[in-house]
Amino acid sequence: MAQNGQSTTISGQAVMPSGCSANWSSHELTIYSSETPPQPAGYVQFYLPNGWDPCGFNEIRLPIIFNPSNPYNNGTTTISPPFYTYLPHHINHDGGKRLRPLAVPVAARACGYRGEAHISAAAIIEFIHAATLLHDDVVDGYGLRRGQRTANVLFGNQASVLVGDFLYSRAFQLMVELNDIRILEVMANATNTIAEGEVLQLMNCNNPNITEADYMEVIYRKTAKLFEAGTRIAAIIANQSEAVEEALIGFGRHLGLAFQLIDDALDYMASPEELGKNIGDDLAEGKPTLPLIYAMDHGSAAERHMIREAVETGGTQNLKSIQLAIETSGGLRYTTERARIEAERAIAALSVLPPSTFRDGLVGLAQFAIHRRY
Repeated sequence: MAQNGQSTTISGQAVMPSGCSANWSSHELTIYSSETPPQPAGYVQFYLPNGWDPCGFNEIRLPIIFNPSNPYNNGTTTISPPFYTYLPHHINHDGGKRLRPLAVPVAARACGYRGEAHISAAAIIEFIHAATLLHDDVVDGYGLRRGQRTANVLFGNQASVLVGDFLYSRAFQLMVELNDIRILEVMANATNTIAEGEVLQLMNCNNPNITEADYMEVIYRKTAKLFEAGTRIAAIIANQSEAVEEALIGFGRHLGLAFQLIDDALDYMASPEELGKNIGDDLAEGKPTLPLIYAMDHGSAAERHMIREAVETGGTQNLKSIQLAIETSGGLRYTTERARIEAERAIAALSVLPPSTFRDGLVGLAQFAIHRRY
């Protein structure tokens, strides 16, 4: 006996013994048995669309198992595809700007590279970035990213951490395939620096005495370093001179700083719909970002006291008043101006490259980083 089901993405078929029926709902099949005790034989076959799973799974077979120890529900069982069929798809289709991996092939082509290693290099950068997001959401306890529920909310902390670990290890496998010790060195140093940045940020949480210099050090390590590593790898695979490599290091670093500065400004000036996450998430975590630091330094005594207390406690009950204080003190204007300066420095670093549509593309990435609303 078989029962077919279809969702918007995954189809399933239950092959069951006599006395059973099945009902398809959302992404799961519920199996009902009229037998006492229910017969254990049978299985559910889930069919995944082509390209759904980057690991290559197209079909998954799971046994039908009833729970005889439950006297109230021993004739019913619900079977869903395991998390690993959904989580990779969630990562691949969760939106995002993809600036980090995009900068790699564009920079390589701007250097005149005509091979294919830039594709693997871009994948390395994106895998590492995705891994850091999976781990960050567990650490920070965020429930919303890019307008969607985070992986840890949908699949649990264990699945998020383990898939993040898998992405890290897969990134290093791709590095080995590129067969260049310099790329391994760059990425090993970058991942270590990123981890240091995350630890520094954690140490800085709920500390209203963090300075602008402290803040810039954190965002360089946790954000700009990966941009920098990606554009540096582009120069390495293109076999460029030291001068060009240094220029692309500078481009990536300043692009990453501009990107994060705008991110931190948007946390207090965009709408949740535009931003794709809850406004004030950073404040709820007690993170003293530049808009807050500037407002504490340049606002009134009452505003300073209000913001310091919010950072210390992670409280968002005065979020509207804090947003107003950031605006009136010039915190948003100052942060976006700092971002503009970093973007200009990124663009200036490209002067060593010959004119091309790809160099223009890098300029466009820097401009997008500071003019976006999400």
